[in-house]
Amino acid sequence: MTDHVNFLPHNVTRTDREDGSILLTSGYELGPVARCTGDWLHHWAAKTPDHVFLAERSGDGWRKLTYVQVLEMVRSIAGHLISRDLGPDKPILIVSGNSIDHALLSLAAQYAGVPTVPVAEQYSLIPAALPRLDYVVKLVKPGMVYADDAPRYADAFALESLADAEKLSSLPGDSGATNFNDFLTPSGADVDATFAKITPDTLAKILMTSGSTSDPKGVLTTQKMMTTNQAQLAQALPFVTARPPVLVDWLPWNHVFGGSHNFNLMLANGGSFYIDDGKPAPGMFDKTLANLREVSATISFNVPVGFAQLVTALNEDKKLCDRYFAELDMIFYAGASLPQATWAELERLAMETRGKLPLINSSWGLTESAPAALLQHEPAKGAGIVGVPLPGVTVKLIPDADGRCDVRIAGDTITKGYHNNPAKSAEAFDDEGFFISGDAMRLIDAKDPSRGLMFDGRMSEDFKLMTGTWVRAAQLRLDLLAALAPYVTDLVLTGQGREQVGMLIVPNRATMAAKGWEATDDNGAMICAPLMAEIGARLSVLAAKTSGSANRVAAALIMTDPPSMGDGEATAKGNLNFPKILMRRADLVARIYDTEDTARISAI
Repeated sequence: MTDHVNFLPHNVTRTDREDGSILLTSGYELGPVARCTGDWLHHWAAKTPDHVFLAERSGDGWRKLTYVQVLEMVRSIAGHLISRDLGPDKPILIVSGNSIDHALLSLAAQYAGVPTVPVAEQYSLIPAALPRLDYVVKLVKPGMVYADDAPRYADAFALESLADAEKLSSLPGDSGATNFNDFLTPSGADVDATFAKITPDTLAKILMTSGSTSDPKGVLTTQKMMTTNQAQLAQALPFVTARPPVLVDWLPWNHVFGGSHNFNLMLANGGSFYIDDGKPAPGMFDKTLANLREVSATISFNVPVGFAQLVTALNEDKKLCDRYFAELDMIFYAGASLPQATWAELERLAMETRGKLPLINSSWGLTESAPAALLQHEPAKGAGIVGVPLPGVTVKLIPDADGRCDVRIAGDTITKGYHNNPAKSAEAFDDEGFFISGDAMRLIDAKDPSRGLMFDGRMSEDFKLMTGTWVRAAQLRLDLLAALAPYVTDLVLTGQGREQVGMLIVPNRATMAAKGWEATDDNGAMICAPLMAEIGARLSVLAAKTSGSANRVAAALIMTDPPSMGDGEATAKGNLNFPKILMRRADLVARIYDTEDTARISAI
């Protein structure tokens, strides 16, 4: 058991209603909530002025800014923003990734009441994805666009839709962009008067959804949504207030998890945010390991694939392992369920290294919920549990006959809607005002709601076979990914209106290269005999262990071309847009069910 981390025990109230729905609420009243992010900054600049708030790599060392330095810079930048014609209808678009200047601009904009729109840097750096950026620009109509390195983001700056927006850059080169450093000198504007007008309902960000099921939508994110979420987290995880937390984090700030949850967790609690310039990707993870060798974090946020790579590195490097666990209070995974083997290995390494377990947990939320709505804030016995409602959140469950529940949520952290999209805003809420998440969950113990909830896929991913049998696509997909590792990086299930489940496969080309396997293309389908044989054998083993057509894959094809971000088949986070792939590759889907097709992998 975790014995050195202070956590709030679960306490959930369940109300069963006549219409069959179930309401879950926290048994705890929500504590005080800050007015805005700027109040946090003022508090810590006064209380711990010389404590490091932001740090980023600079050569062999770190560029570090203290709380009082950040406040001074934020006020200067805010003064320059006030003199521009900026606001909710003319926000600031941020097209580059995590950096100190990105953070300063965001905080200054929030200080001045100007929303920012951070977008995935891939939208600007991948030519095929520029139409996605153009879509966002036309939706939000920014008055200013920022990139850290103007020449590197020249294609984005050159978009016709950005012609009237002021360009701002930390490295303007000869682009003609305003130099960000010019904003670090006082402007003479009445910053205090502007800051005093900020209210909890002031729009702070327009965060773009991933676009994994439709075009990206701009989620209206207020100061109150962000400050309430941090009050909830501090109440559920009191250890974050007991000592200033330290974070080494790569998760992108255009996404709500990295940019709101993690960043604000440091700011709200006087912590130190070390910006990790690595990520769990080829050629990048060594940077993460180098940063972890220098900084002992108190919290470790990552996605499951990142923790899997970290476990390998920790087993190979005892000094790194000692450094990683030295101050660690919490390991927090998000984005998908953590494989139980990875969980067990993290526990083993922690006990061998320190003799104590950090809190290993997860939560559930959406861009629309700022994000945390559910949190596992007491020790869990294994992966996959997303926890209980945070104080101030009401969860409505609409169960089906099998106990699988449609999840809806209400509270002060929930958005009021989408930017310039009244139709989608109206569709997002039910007749009681609950936000319709589209996710499904199950109660771990129907008699004891304090045991928490387990994620059970997206309602929209499920489909029916010709027999009328429902395929629970999300869980089946996770099972298949585990069974087919390391040969498959992702997959798309097929079978709507057909007799059997099929599958389009995204192959792991790194594994293929390591084994020296060569492949040819057959009109979009990959032909690779050893890979096809390996996948076919594993699918046959799975089929023999399961009963029912909804629980097994009958046939598959391997896609030659990876999902295209430019064509909307993949998001900047790497998530697949299943409907788009099925539509654009309908010919490959048809070939899965052609028993004469030579590219087809038959499982049974």
